[in-house]
This record gives sequence, structure tokens and C-alpha cells, in this order.
Amino acid sequence: MSRSFPSPRLDSPDAIAVHLEHLVRLDPRLALVRERAGLVMPRIAEPGFAGIVRIICGQQLSVASANAIWGRFAAIDGALDPMGYLGLEEAVVRASGFSAGKFTTVRTIATAIANGELELSRLEDLPPEEAVAYLTAHKGIGQWTAEVYLMFCAGHQDVFPAGDLALQKAMVHGLGIEALPRIGQYRNIASAWAPHRAAAALLFWRYYAVLKSREGVVA
Repeated sequence: MSRSFPSPRLDSPDAIAVHLEHLVRLDPRLALVRERAGLVMPRIAEPGFAGIVRIICGQQLSVASANAIWGRFAAIDGALDPMGYLGLEEAVVRASGFSAGKFTTVRTIATAIANGELELSRLEDLPPEEAVAYLTAHKGIGQWTAEVYLMFCAGHQDVFPAGDLALQKAMVHGLGIEALPRIGQYRNIASAWAPHRAAAALLFWRYYAVLKSREGVVA
């Protein structure tokens, strides 16, 4: 993981801009994407148990729905601590809007943390591939969850969640390519953007938001 930029995390527009300059040099097609996207802002979340639970909370939900559910969940006494969560009744958690599957997933993760099997603090210093492998070795944590956690919570600069549907749509439109049938094909395209792939993901998420809100080009 490269540490040669103004911040070890993509935690300011200026830090992101440095990465984007490198990206445009690596792939000139991104110049127009960057121009249309406008200012790319950082997306930083709390690390640790609360951070990974928030990512799981938001899976397959709109931003508005996820935020509403998270607000109710976070207000539950003990919900943001692994041991506290393990002491909660399922009905209490599900009343906040969690599905049965998400309740069980978070319980599995809380158990692993409480038992010392999952140490999220280790992730900042692991190379991205090792960090993803470490997370996904634990039941309930998939590739997308691992990569988004590494980007937003652990500050990794070279992670690209290629399974994200919004990123895929933005890449298709922004790069002028056909929709691809396999996640690995998007991942292969993004491999050319190393070691700046997290900034590329932020860029394409912003590009997708612009397309959706201003032009209605993507659904």
C-alpha cells in the first residue's frame, strides 16, 4: 500500500486531487470523467465494529433507507459494541429495520471480535490483498463489504470494490465500453489504476451521482 501522498488516507479533497492527477496520467480517458464529476469529496467512516456494521446495514438499500435504519440502530444501548450487541435480543435489533440475515451476520462478526478471532485494527498495515483475504475468511464478510471497509474505515488507497453496481454503471458510461458480464472484467480494468484505485472508486461514484441526478442517464 502506497504511503507517498499528502495523507495516508483519502481524507481531504486536496489529497484526492493528487491521486486523480496520477490517475489521469495513467488513463487519459479519466480526464473527461473527472471534469464531469466535479469536486470529489472524501468518504470516511468510523473504524472498528461500528464501521463494519454500518456497511452491512447499508447493503442493498438506498442511502435514505440505510441512514434511517442506522439512526434507529445506533440509538440502541450497546449496539455499537461487540459485547453489547451480543447481549441484545433479536427482536430489539430487527425493530430498527435490520433483516434476520443482517442480524445474524453482525452477531457472527461480533462473536469473532469478542473471541479475538477478528482484529480490525490489524487492517491498516496489511497490504490490500491480504487485508481482503483476512476479512473474507470470516463468515458473513464478503468481498464487497471487505473492500468498502478497507476504503472508508481503514484508509486503504489501492482498493476498488468492482462488484459495486453503481461503479460498474459509471465505468460503462464514463469509459464508453459495453456492459461486462463478470465482476473480474471490471476488476481487470481497474488494475491499471493501481496504486490509486480507491480514488478511482470515489471518482466513479461521484460521476455516477452526477449522471443520475442531472441527466437521468443511468438507473
